[in-house]
Amino acid sequence: MEELLDGLNPSQQEAVVSTEGYVRVIAGAGSGKTRALTHRYAFIVNELGVDPANILSVTFTNKAAHEMRRRVKKLIGGEQDTGFITTYHGFCVRVLREDIHRLFYPKNFVILDVEDQKILLREIFEDMELKMNDKTFKRILDRIGVLKGNTHYVQQMIIRGVMPSVEESGDLDSQIIQRYLKKQKRVYGLDFDDLLNFVFTLFDQYEEVLTKWQNRLFYLQVDEFQDSSLKQFELVKLLSEKQGNLFVVGDPDQTIYEWRGADPKYMVDYEKYFPDAQTIYLKENYRSTPEILSLGNALIKNNHFRVDKDMLPTNPSGVKVTHYHGKDEIQEANWIVQQIKKIMAEKQRNLSDIAILYRANYLSRSVEQELIAENIDYTIFGGFKFFDRMEIKDAIAHLRMVAFSDDLSFSRIINVPKRQIGKKRMAFLRQKAEEDGLSLYSTMKKYVEHERLRRTGAKGFIDSIEYLKSIRKERKVSELLQESMQVTGYEAYRREDGDQERLDNMAELLHSIVQYEQTLGEGINLEEYLQMVSLYTDDDRQDQFDSVKMMTIHTAKGLEYPYVFVIGMTESVLPNVRALRQRKERGLEEERRLAYVAVTRAERALYLTESEGFQNGGQKKYPSRFIFEVEDDLYERVGELDEALIEETKDYIRASNRIEKTSGGTSYESGSRVKHPVFGEGTIQEVDEKKNNYMIFFDQLKAPRPISRNFKNLEKL
Repeated sequence: MEELLDGLNPSQQEAVVSTEGYVRVIAGAGSGKTRALTHRYAFIVNELGVDPANILSVTFTNKAAHEMRRRVKKLIGGEQDTGFITTYHGFCVRVLREDIHRLFYPKNFVILDVEDQKILLREIFEDMELKMNDKTFKRILDRIGVLKGNTHYVQQMIIRGVMPSVEESGDLDSQIIQRYLKKQKRVYGLDFDDLLNFVFTLFDQYEEVLTKWQNRLFYLQVDEFQDSSLKQFELVKLLSEKQGNLFVVGDPDQTIYEWRGADPKYMVDYEKYFPDAQTIYLKENYRSTPEILSLGNALIKNNHFRVDKDMLPTNPSGVKVTHYHGKDEIQEANWIVQQIKKIMAEKQRNLSDIAILYRANYLSRSVEQELIAENIDYTIFGGFKFFDRMEIKDAIAHLRMVAFSDDLSFSRIINVPKRQIGKKRMAFLRQKAEEDGLSLYSTMKKYVEHERLRRTGAKGFIDSIEYLKSIRKERKVSELLQESMQVTGYEAYRREDGDQERLDNMAELLHSIVQYEQTLGEGINLEEYLQMVSLYTDDDRQDQFDSVKMMTIHTAKGLEYPYVFVIGMTESVLPNVRALRQRKERGLEEERRLAYVAVTRAERALYLTESEGFQNGGQKKYPSRFIFEVEDDLYERVGELDEALIEETKDYIRASNRIEKTSGGTSYESGSRVKHPVFGEGTIQEVDEKKNNYMIFFDQLKAPRPISRNFKNLEKL
């Protein structure tokens, strides 16, 4: 026991030994929460004798789950299974792999990502002879997301032998969505929303399944709890009801994902949901200097919806925070790069010790140009996602064909490289598959000698896939990937293409699998790997280059760097004008939290920069209100900021605040979150222009309600 508590401060020790009941840990930036979480997990295993199979530990990214598993294995021994250290979606996959057969779905269902969804939509658009473009896809996917905001649609998906009906009389979007659900069911595909919704349906319809999981999971702990959505909160609340042990860790001041469903109220109001809950504060900051912390504390105190706390420094005093004001963005970029050169020369630091953060990707352009001019290496994080790149999706699809032979993977790679399977032959295969009730791959095997397929590469493709299926049990995933790229001709096709970057990416994919196999030290089968990859985001890719790191503030969450530049600290940018217009005070508070997250990434030195001039839309640029919200003595200003501009900025902020408060509430659209004085919070599912009403699904009601568009007491959240 002493080993697990050694080196922890009193608050961390209290968190580690608080194993029973409902516990909330308010853990500020850099307070050592991950260490407390992993040591608590090890305490439950080593000191209480609980099997890891009875502990669910939820994180928000695969990378965080992998890192926690690695740390935990060091503390409890590498032989024990830590599979329940996972993400919300990863846990749902585990439940469904075990019990989804009760909903008449196979246990080897396919997990769909956004690119898979677009493939289904392209097929539908071709079938309906509609024009395809990504904007339309986004609108349809947004509407599908609204539909899947509740579980009602799941009934259409699980009725045995019945496909979701297509209402030809409905509007075009509705017809497309119904066809989408039909195709989704046909390939037994579940997207991220479905994973949660199918689990809730399973628990609701089969009480014994819920009871089984409640009995299995004695202890639940959730990291980054402030980013939980309503459904995620309800899931852990439901799972913890029998044992009564739910331990949550987070910082409401770092909630920056409200726009995608996160709600800090579950963290802030935890004691209202669980009246007997215990609260522990981790206030000691091991990351930043007192100067950086003082500015961060002063900034976030302007928020009202929070749990009050001041982070306490443990590091020695450093340099003051710098606010740089430039006359234009070129001067701003030049100053930033000169500071980087100065850091390199005077501090003898690596380029990778320096991060440049911004509110939106377009802000990086001027700094990028200056870095290139000065021959300074830099890496953009959060650009095109690694697992979304064409060649990576193709490689994964080959593995999915070996594991599942699903229609989505088949459609993606059947003609890569070219095998003379064009639109007409694909239409033939789809027709026969529909008639025979088979997958596209099984249909091709059945009709491979048909005159429509005889002179194509169909037989060669089938031979390759069948060969790979026959050897899969004898090969590691990395070896199977290599063979699949060779026997299908895909690697040769890419080499002929001559794009070295794509070849490098394929090599990186193989390297990542080998690395994963070595690090895990456990046997990993193909299905497990594909499950993990399907849940990946670019957050999970490791950085391997010594270069300045450039990224959005959202991407920077959870990271830390000795030297941090927060650029483009301009009104309408940070805070973002759309957030202010759409969500008023809640939007402003989230933008302030975003600025706080940026500030608290810095360890040794922090630079806040902005400049005069005009924005892309032609509006005059003003320094961000967040700079003026903290006392002048908390930072050193570099660059001449005229008093006249300061007054003009304050006038602009006052005027924009008046507009935000008085702007009409008529800008509601499908997907908007709203609050009704009687029914509470809900999501607009549909705007009916003819009937002049909103169809709103309220969180506390079982069915959507029509609300008049003229109703004046509807508040936008």
